[in-house]
Amino acid sequence: MDKLSFLEVIAAMAVFVSLLLAVFLLTVKTERKLENRLFAAFLIINAIDISGLFMHLFVDSYNLKAFKISAYLLVMPLFYLYVNAVCYSDFTIKRKHLLHLIPFIVVNLILVPRLYLAEGAAKEQFFTTMWNSPEMLVYQLIGELQFFFYIVGVFLVLKKYREIYLENYTNPNTLLYKWLSQLTVIFLVIHVCIIFKNIVRYTQHRDLFIWLNIVAGTVFLLAACWFILKALNYPELFRRIDSTLQPAKDFAEIQNIENRTDETKSFQIEQLKNFMVEKEPFLEPSLTIQELADQVNIPVRELSVLINHHLDQHFFDFVNEYRVKKAMTLLKDPTKKEYTVLEILYEVGFNSKSSFHTSFKKYTNQTPTAFRNS
Repeated sequence: MDKLSFLEVIAAMAVFVSLLLAVFLLTVKTERKLENRLFAAFLIINAIDISGLFMHLFVDSYNLKAFKISAYLLVMPLFYLYVNAVCYSDFTIKRKHLLHLIPFIVVNLILVPRLYLAEGAAKEQFFTTMWNSPEMLVYQLIGELQFFFYIVGVFLVLKKYREIYLENYTNPNTLLYKWLSQLTVIFLVIHVCIIFKNIVRYTQHRDLFIWLNIVAGTVFLLAACWFILKALNYPELFRRIDSTLQPAKDFAEIQNIENRTDETKSFQIEQLKNFMVEKEPFLEPSLTIQELADQVNIPVRELSVLINHHLDQHFFDFVNEYRVKKAMTLLKDPTKKEYTVLEILYEVGFNSKSSFHTSFKKYTNQTPTAFRNS
């Protein structure tokens, strides 16, 4: 099998897997319909784009081939909207989101005179030298600027999501942040291959051009398969947050609390610490900062500022510190020696082995088993 045939096979497999996953996302019964539809659309557009590697075997329409090229400008807007839909429980598609279509519309308008309205030999001549035309140079410039804009936007959304989650929830599903970050990095790698491919297109290195296409297609195929495996292994992967929540550093209450006397702040902190020891609210695995604020009778924003600024901890770390201390006591308790580490981690409020081991080692520099045996 020569390189071109191998490339066509890889592309066909990537298209098949992408469309299969898209059909699954569109038909599966779930409450998360919006993000499933957005990711399905993302996969379908990618499949259309990759199909260009073998489209010539089945399709002769120049207009369809041109649409395939311009459709790539829908990929990153769909991924950006998907990330927002996954992260924020109250995210909805609004009329303003139609603005994301502007690059796609602009490129298609640029192609109207010499492609969509052209006929016969003129249209064929345009396609023969298309990648050296001013229209395609503008298309590539718009594509690169758009990709940079959206990739930065995605990382900013993930950064804010992680910050808010750590400040408001315990046992947050950090798999979501890690997984979306990994997925974003994979798309970044694929795009780097595309950039090199577009540069090599204007050189005489045809073999390198084909190999870069193979690499990009293979990475996308593997990414699609990886997504399927993640969905199967972690069906409850996503836990979203309210987009109206803000990081503690943005609260207006910060200045108000700073203006209070040290005695008042110290009293509230002491009150909070005593409550954590006496009432042990951290034993509830799904404890949120709102629930703790209600229990300790401190406004939630004041509590967030106290923990994040005056104790210099995320809510996540603050609560898990008490869980670890409780676990340390149980691990050394002779009456609990028959308890497994797994039983103890659930008893103190953790809901996963990985998060327990990470937090325990952070505070003790030992694994739970090593601590128990020391």
